[in-house]
Amino acid sequence: MKNALILHGTGNNSKGNWFPWLKQELKGCGWKVWVPDLPQSDKPNTKRYNQHILANREWEFNKDSVLIGHSSGAVAILGLLSHLPANVVVDTCILVGSFKDNLGCKDFSGLFQEPFDFKKIKKHAKRFVFIHSDNDPHCPLEHAKYLREQLDGELIIKKGQGHFNLEKGKEYRQFPFLLNVLEWKKNNWLCS
Repeated sequence: MKNALILHGTGNNSKGNWFPWLKQELKGCGWKVWVPDLPQSDKPNTKRYNQHILANREWEFNKDSVLIGHSSGAVAILGLLSHLPANVVVDTCILVGSFKDNLGCKDFSGLFQEPFDFKKIKKHAKRFVFIHSDNDPHCPLEHAKYLREQLDGELIIKKGQGHFNLEKGKEYRQFPFLLNVLEWKKNNWLCS
């Protein structure tokens, strides 16, 4: 069964931005979807997040899994991939507004306590897609370019979209572009 794990960013939760909308859209296509409220998200921490996510025995990562993260949730996905069982390979990771270091903010240091092992991360996903804006006020475009290069991913640069959140405007209660990214496979993979 196709399934999606959606991780929110710093100081947010499962009800923020476009997360509830995306959950409903995917469920409407028959997907199993989990948008966890990440613990203590004001100070994101990969180890804490991994413990929370991997403790859910009802959730299974498999060849039909799509991982979608926004901001620090995107970074958390990279840390999560490193800790999946060796034989687990997910289909796609979509990383929206990602970054490669703590951006000079010690509250983000918990995401980078363990250096990224890009070789290991790449073994756990077939496809990496980075979505970034040319005017993100929080996460430099150079960070997404660096991560894309390290993971042999695809980078989609959107003009004038800020951080793809409600800071930009009410339009980010939805994010239809993400559904377009998911429809990359033949035969309408999204809702087949």
